[in-house]
Amino acid sequence: MTVIVPGRDIADFAPAALASLRAQTESSWQAILVDDGSRDDTGRIFEAATREDPRFTLLRHERSRGLGAARNAALDLVDTEYLGFLDGDDELTPTALERMTGTLAATGSDFVTGAYVRSRWDGRGYAAGRVQPWVAAATDPERLGTTVFAHPAASANIVAWSKVSRTAFWHDLRFPEGVAYEDQIVAQRMYTTARAFDVIPDVVVKWRLRENGTSITQGKHRVRVLRDYLTALRGGIEVLHQAGARAAVAARLDLILAMDVPPLQEIAGTHPDPAYPAAVRAFLEELEALPEFADARVDHTLAAALHW
Repeated sequence: MTVIVPGRDIADFAPAALASLRAQTESSWQAILVDDGSRDDTGRIFEAATREDPRFTLLRHERSRGLGAARNAALDLVDTEYLGFLDGDDELTPTALERMTGTLAATGSDFVTGAYVRSRWDGRGYAAGRVQPWVAAATDPERLGTTVFAHPAASANIVAWSKVSRTAFWHDLRFPEGVAYEDQIVAQRMYTTARAFDVIPDVVVKWRLRENGTSITQGKHRVRVLRDYLTALRGGIEVLHQAGARAAVAARLDLILAMDVPPLQEIAGTHPDPAYPAAVRAFLEELEALPEFADARVDHTLAAALHW
């Protein structure tokens, strides 16, 4: 089992991520640490880990190439049966690798995906919250050997680091490079091309929301990040649409309108750049034009958002 751990300027968080790997109940793993052009001590922390534990290897990018490129570079080096991802500012739960590899060994599925929780700063440290409803809908109850046609709600679990796959499944699958939110389209390709996948309700990752607001998901007020975000949402929907997974498209529309759109509208309402509200409006119009929109469970409040 190989875990790919990319990171850039995450020296404050990398020790906890590496410690969560060392604490795994499944000890038969190796990790490829990718220092993506860090300007802080991330590279030195990663290098020290390789000296202390032979299960760690280091790959360096002298200049930042982005998260997608960092993951892709490491993917080319994987030679184990299973692979997974852990962002260098997050943490695995202790039984995550044992539970996920054990599930795949028992089922023969292409990949398994688990639940995750947000880890937020509470004034003293980072505290894990509860499993959010859309994550629970995607992963609970356990379903083994399922598909996105049988379980369309799985399409809500779009992060790379909640999954362990058979390495062979990635033979022609790579992340987009040079953009943010690079895992959303890849996740939908995984769901639509897998012969079968498993979902488990176990929390496998604690996803850190940084107190200083510097993570990619906390930068949606920037027009460039917004455009990447909307491109990822569009691309994921298009993958599901082309696969004929109409129920999964409707499920994504429900979630996007309920969870993604309201914060964007709030930002757009006071944003100084007119390009921001224009991009949000255009995206909403595209959603309404989708043939699967009629299948979405959109209430009147959400429908009104389309004409905001």
